[in-house]
Amino acid sequence: MAHLWPWAALTGLGAFHGINPAMGWLFAVALGLQAGNDRAVLRAIPPIGCGHAAAIALAVAIVALARPALDPILLQVLAALCLIGFGIFRLLRGYRHAFRVGMVAGFGDLVLWSFLMATAHGAGLMIAPLVLALPLAVAPVPATHAHATVMAGFGGSLDIGLLAVLVHTAAMLAMTGLLAWAVYAWVGLSVLRRGWINFDVLWSAALIGAGLVLLAVAVSEFPAPDR
Repeated sequence: MAHLWPWAALTGLGAFHGINPAMGWLFAVALGLQAGNDRAVLRAIPPIGCGHAAAIALAVAIVALARPALDPILLQVLAALCLIGFGIFRLLRGYRHAFRVGMVAGFGDLVLWSFLMATAHGAGLMIAPLVLALPLAVAPVPATHAHATVMAGFGGSLDIGLLAVLVHTAAMLAMTGLLAWAVYAWVGLSVLRRGWINFDVLWSAALIGAGLVLLAVAVSEFPAPDR
């Protein structure tokens, strides 16, 4: 069961990302209200998912490329420090974004907007500790069979990386679509004026918390000094 926890965590983080209104459901609701029908809400979900998946895929690719070149513990420490630093930065600076997309947005506009939002909020960075737990690196092989084995290893690594992106994005899309439709059909945006959870602070705290956990795990794995 130990090998299943990264996948469960990827699914949970996907749902958490979907709950965050900055990841897209609030934008989808606004488009639906502007168009006056729920089809506009549903049409916004796929491009939002594509942009989010692109941001996650970028993080997976970076981890997969960096892992063979760096010590695994050092990579964990670097990822933890990045998470903590980025979380503190976002907490102190707030979530003021320089980029904007108009409310008349096409498929490409929504993909770009979702990619930039997920990247700016550190969505890909947040899953780095989970990606480190997946077998994405190709192990060294004897020179006699290097080409065939390396290509097979890259194929397996690519499959696992794509599956990680798909699992995470599917959970994110399910939560985003459910919230967008529920708010549009039943709740309406007026309720957001009466009650609101500060997801910006919650998101920053989650980044810092994930970084601290990863740092503690990495420190515990340092080899004990010889006596």
